[in-house]
Amino acid sequence: MDEKIAIVTDSTCDLSAKLMEEKSINFLPLKIIYQEGEYLDRVDIQPGEIYEHFEQEIPSTSMPGPEEFKEIYQKLEQEGFTHIISIHISSGLSATFNVGKMAAEELKNIEIEVIDSKGLSMALGRLVLYCSDLIEQQELSFQEIVKKVKAKVGAIDVYFVVKTLKYLKKGGRIGKITGTVGEILSIKPIISIDEDGVYYNFDKARGRRKSLMRLTEIARDKISQGKCYVDVMHADAEEEAREIYNKLRNLDNVKETYFGEISPVMAVHAGPGLIGVAITREQ
Repeated sequence: MDEKIAIVTDSTCDLSAKLMEEKSINFLPLKIIYQEGEYLDRVDIQPGEIYEHFEQEIPSTSMPGPEEFKEIYQKLEQEGFTHIISIHISSGLSATFNVGKMAAEELKNIEIEVIDSKGLSMALGRLVLYCSDLIEQQELSFQEIVKKVKAKVGAIDVYFVVKTLKYLKKGGRIGKITGTVGEILSIKPIISIDEDGVYYNFDKARGRRKSLMRLTEIARDKISQGKCYVDVMHADAEEEAREIYNKLRNLDNVKETYFGEISPVMAVHAGPGLIGVAITREQ
């Protein structure tokens, strides 16, 4: 085929810089905004720095602008790419996808497909890796790859718990989660993402310990249904997250795993204590 296809994603994919470099995955950082200045997600600032400053200031966040999207798209065009697949954080959680789509529509000399992952963190990361693998195989056309990647969106589930809903509320990312009264009673929601790419209450448990137990049970149940990739992510909660990871990683049906920390931008909205599991079913 005469098609040369590039991949673009954003910093909420939570893939390591090393892996993205190895697989030639291009990424745009979101932005962390403090009173004294602006930082590029995972470029100028790392997760630990966010937690250190939470007591003094909870920053705001922003997506890349249209010019930043156009700049990376045009750079790839100049490098000889004929097509771009640009995969981003759920449009229900960020305007990143919409900005990318607008930028792509202005460029006429290269074909760009902007895809809404309807997810974040390793739900987005796994979609990007899947796309990368399809491109590497050099067996499918651009349109066939786009179709397969879009179909894969429905094969990825995300479940997570937070210590408090305060940060999701402050950042306006509360979605369909209910729980103000529940917080008083120490009821912790197990949160998932619906087909619109918006947070909602999947289940609930009383207290932190039971919520983590329930999260593990939900993940086990999903894993028992067939071959899958299992990724455990956290926000300043490595010890608890590692415990869950160790319970899941060697289960039957688990094909591959990843353990890591969510990006600074997501840490701002989730707050310290988030633990999440992304399960990608093999189709």
